[in-house]
Amino acid sequence: MVLTSHAELQDTDDKTGLWIGEFTDPYYEFIDKEYKVTLASPKGGKPPIDPMSALTENITSSNRRFQEDQLAKKALENTHKLDEISASDYDAVFYPGGHGPIFDLATNDLSGQLILDFLKSGKPVAAVCHGPAALIKAAELDPSLLKGKRVTGFSNMEEKLAMRAKKIPYQLEDRLKELGADYHNALLPFASHVERDGLLITGQNPLSAGPTAEALIELLG
Repeated sequence: MVLTSHAELQDTDDKTGLWIGEFTDPYYEFIDKEYKVTLASPKGGKPPIDPMSALTENITSSNRRFQEDQLAKKALENTHKLDEISASDYDAVFYPGGHGPIFDLATNDLSGQLILDFLKSGKPVAAVCHGPAALIKAAELDPSLLKGKRVTGFSNMEEKLAMRAKKIPYQLEDRLKELGADYHNALLPFASHVERDGLLITGQNPLSAGPTAEALIELLG
């Protein structure tokens, strides 16, 4: 799992980072199926957590489980640096969201190449919410990557409803379309929605995090 290291929204004092439920929901999907999970981020160490994701209304059962899981908490506090990670050592890669990825993972060469290495090796790549922003750098390295591919990610409408559209450099839906992706979303904002196109699996929003992981597990099976 590749997590963001970015904590700042633009033109504001508001903080962002990893949306904690988009990490914990997939993490326990993988752990409960007996997968070994390695955590990485551009800077290594503990990633910033979006404070909004820790509010009571955004807490999931997996968040509560995580609070009692010392092994998982230690892993999150000590993520590997991306330059220590090779696609050859893993079966798949998963990118959780939070607004952080649209700043750092979207521009990170190591992350972009990692995605291409997984796909070229016939290994799946999954991302949820703003996690698909990592595909932007991969598509810049290989412009054919997203051409005509069915994908989803946090929608323009959801960005508007979340009231952060003016605090980010671009909207993910627009950028994915500009790169040639065949973007789809749920009829209702914040409803769970997952797209799979070959080895690429994307989820739309926080509620899609677990189902995106389930789709990845099914593909690995």
